[in-house]
Amino acid sequence: MEIDLSLGEFVLFVFAGIFTGIINTLAGSGSLITLPIFMFICGLPPSVANATNRIGVFMQSAVATQRFNKTFPGLFKGVEWLAIPAVVGALIGSKIAVDLNEKLMNYSIGTLMVIMLIVLLLKPSRWLKAEGEGGSNRKSWKSILIFFVIGVYGGFLQAGVGVFLLAAMVLVSQYNLKQANGIKLLMVLCFTIPALLLFIYYDKVHFAYGILMGVFQSIGAWLGVRFISKIPNSEVWIYRVLIVVIAVSAIKMFVSV
Repeated sequence: MEIDLSLGEFVLFVFAGIFTGIINTLAGSGSLITLPIFMFICGLPPSVANATNRIGVFMQSAVATQRFNKTFPGLFKGVEWLAIPAVVGALIGSKIAVDLNEKLMNYSIGTLMVIMLIVLLLKPSRWLKAEGEGGSNRKSWKSILIFFVIGVYGGFLQAGVGVFLLAAMVLVSQYNLKQANGIKLLMVLCFTIPALLLFIYYDKVHFAYGILMGVFQSIGAWLGVRFISKIPNSEVWIYRVLIVVIAVSAIKMFVSV
């Protein structure tokens, strides 16, 4: 598989990759940037773009998870209660994604994003609490079911899954936003691996474009974690980025239909 990009397209790749890595680390929905690039710049079919996108997600998640683990020791303790159902769900979702119904999924994501934006704006205090309960509800049947469903969605499409993971961890599993942001990256890494392997099995992955984008996304992920660890009250900035990302994502999903 070859790379066929003009100089301008390559520059777009660089900036989009770095920006996406930062956005995915601070909030999520960076795939709403990379998916159109794979489809309209690289000329990949939607199903191949969806699968190829997982390479960059895997690479940036691995870098960001390692950085978070080093910066915030002990953050990932007990997360297997959420990761295992998400991984099982991702296997199911990625199998469904082999035949992607893009129009229906765009409507669904757009509607969910609008709902999420309303939840964010109505009660900011639930998101901006300085201390969480360390995932006190992670072993509840509700958490396990919700993360299974999110895993199905993440395996299916990926775009926007970081936002849903943050919402579930803050509102259901009782993490604060900074904790949830780090654990979100580990969760994405866990369920991206089986999804990517399944897509490779079905020969849906364009490795050259995926790895190229992944390199720049990894740089962005490293910068994103550095921002979170160095900036005081980073929860406030994560919250603000989250609002912008969700609003733009919702508009983009409805416009794309």
